[in-house]
Amino acid sequence: MSERTERALLAAILAAFVVLGVVYSVVVPPFEASDELWHYPMVKYIADHWDLPVQDPANVGPWRQEGSQPPLYYFLGALATCWIDTSDMEQVRHLNPHVDNGIATPDGNINLVVHNPALERFPWRGTALAVHLIRLLSVGMGAATVYLTCRLARELFPDRPALALGAAAINAFTPMYLFISGAVNNDNLVVPLCSLALLLMVRVSEAANQRVSEAARRRGDGWQTLLLGCVVGLAALTKESALGLFPLAMLAVSVGVWRQHSEVPFTRRLGLIICRSSFVILPALAVSGWWYWRNWRLYGDPLGWNVFIEILGRRDVPADLAQLWRERYSFLAGYWGNFGGLNVPMPDWTYTVLNTVVVVAALGLTIAVVKSLVQNPKTQNGEIRPGSLGFGIWDFVICHLSFVICLLWAAAVVYGWARWAITTWSSQGRLVFSAISVWSLLLALGIAEWLPRRWKGWALAAFALFLLGLSAAAPLAWIAPAYALPAPLTDAQIAAIPHRLEADFGGVMHLLGYNLETETVEPGGQVGVTLYWEALAPADRDCTVFVHLLGEHDLLIAQRDTFPGLGLLSTAWLEPGDAWADRYVLQVPPTAYTPDTAQVEVGLYDAASGTRLSASTGGDHVRFGWVALRPRPGDLPNPISINFGDRMALVGYDLDRRVARPGETVRMTLHWRALRRMDVNYTVSVQFVNSDWVKAAQQDTWPVGGTAPTSAWQPGMLVEDAYELSILDVPPGVYDVRLTVYRFDEEGGIVPLPTIPEGGRMQATHVVLTRMRVVP
Repeated sequence: MSERTERALLAAILAAFVVLGVVYSVVVPPFEASDELWHYPMVKYIADHWDLPVQDPANVGPWRQEGSQPPLYYFLGALATCWIDTSDMEQVRHLNPHVDNGIATPDGNINLVVHNPALERFPWRGTALAVHLIRLLSVGMGAATVYLTCRLARELFPDRPALALGAAAINAFTPMYLFISGAVNNDNLVVPLCSLALLLMVRVSEAANQRVSEAARRRGDGWQTLLLGCVVGLAALTKESALGLFPLAMLAVSVGVWRQHSEVPFTRRLGLIICRSSFVILPALAVSGWWYWRNWRLYGDPLGWNVFIEILGRRDVPADLAQLWRERYSFLAGYWGNFGGLNVPMPDWTYTVLNTVVVVAALGLTIAVVKSLVQNPKTQNGEIRPGSLGFGIWDFVICHLSFVICLLWAAAVVYGWARWAITTWSSQGRLVFSAISVWSLLLALGIAEWLPRRWKGWALAAFALFLLGLSAAAPLAWIAPAYALPAPLTDAQIAAIPHRLEADFGGVMHLLGYNLETETVEPGGQVGVTLYWEALAPADRDCTVFVHLLGEHDLLIAQRDTFPGLGLLSTAWLEPGDAWADRYVLQVPPTAYTPDTAQVEVGLYDAASGTRLSASTGGDHVRFGWVALRPRPGDLPNPISINFGDRMALVGYDLDRRVARPGETVRMTLHWRALRRMDVNYTVSVQFVNSDWVKAAQQDTWPVGGTAPTSAWQPGMLVEDAYELSILDVPPGVYDVRLTVYRFDEEGGIVPLPTIPEGGRMQATHVVLTRMRVVP
């Protein structure tokens, strides 16, 4: 490939990236990109005050945990937008309190904010203008990363231009990277800075290679090392995940000096290493050290993680490696493309194809490494030839030191992500984008390894074009429709409503009628119901629609609470006469008690106070329809499968009553299956507890009243475990039937045996099986 052709192809990749990045930045509504609704308030605060907020978990600002992030990206955003009047931020950033964040739902309600078209339409102004300007700035940062990926691959493999272009194209057309690049997010600055730091490390380490030219060695001299230190400092001032660059930069400089001055005595070389290392450490500390010193003074933690995590929140159960592995599908989806608040996914088949490519590439890389470790070194004039893989791991490291530094950076990023994900809900593939240049290069290498040399470039081009197709389709095929306002109902559609209701709620909305899609359902199933609405008048507040599935004794089985339009509309700006249809999908829990007979209950309430609006039909709600909740097939009552720590599973349960008075006894029977032998005697706790943590009843004991300790269970063994729960003198109301399995540690503390949900969801310390009611 000629140099001219290579430059033209790289320019085409960059141009396509910029065009697509701009499309994403325009199509995605403001604040609907990952954490943008927290990142932008940081920009606004700096632009308004030219100061940094002090984090207070008791008084969290609109930036929430992002106020604990290093400020460089936000400062640049403030410089670009400080001239704009953004006093309308709270109107544009109209939060949706009911959003299904991180969950792809079948009916919607995925928008993080409620979008008023009058405030967001082009020509932009105010906050909308500021957000879009910062997004465009971020697209430029993303383009820099794509270019640096190409340069990094070219530096590592100078005789393989097709590989460098393939890596750049994979980087450029990864849909999630385009999505993030078109958003307000500090990843957009830290990623190119990390890629630039890697490129400089490679050049510094190559300058020490005695087999390259004298000119190449001079590139590792002081000015380039000084530049490396500045870049590392800037990265550390953008995001703390870049701190792993410090030891790698020191390693690259140290090895470079050591090998370049191999003829110098040991003490002299050590002095040169210390001197040259100061060219990295001193500028890096000068650029970023003040930020970490500020954290130390304010929070007693140079990283500020203590306050960050207190605001963000922790997992109920810290994840182990097995749990992180169970979350691999959501992690990979978050790398390839899961848009919005990780709740606007691409079709399942796209992830299947992309993950298959990852497996194929990983196998290709493995084969290449194994082959290199069993082959004899290839030599040139008696020395190991650059670019060949020698015998043994040490030869590999020596021959490919620059590449090893890149691999170490990728490993450091994964390690940092894993440490973070153990504590917080962070199974998001985008969090490893700091090493996307390396990931893209590894994918390109793995794909190319399977084919003869003349076909390698074509294979990379085919995969890049597939990614390009996905990236081009995503904005209009999946993202834009997710935020489209409900279509207005025509007169013909209103006339064709299956069941009329004609109920007004507080003079705000009129329920024209409904359509109930099913008459029977099993636990774990869904009940679809379409409600036909008409706006009567704008309200002076936001009102929430509630749709409940109520069983016998008015016990809640399933519910859906959203703003009108499934989160897309606000009662504060509805126009009289607007009519639309909302289809709600009520998810019946897999633990729902059966048999049962349920009705649908609908109403509105004040989103701020929770006060229900009165209904014209009397009361504060309307009820309609009947749904029979039938048991799932099985020999046990309420057959279920709840895995507790891969040790024991709850496979069924029963209650002899679900309504009781104080002083009465409720008999509850649990059915267990042993999954493996246990050397611990676990305690089972059954509680009836309400939303105020008032306990109506509780019993904690070893199974079967202590006569069947779990240490005696055999794998596959079924255990019928009965409990007699006496209702205490408590206020009447609804109480959750809550189940916990635990043991005591050496100090007498309670250690719950966590549940292991299907689908890689987070573990929990307990499970709510159903509900019961206490009456006077």
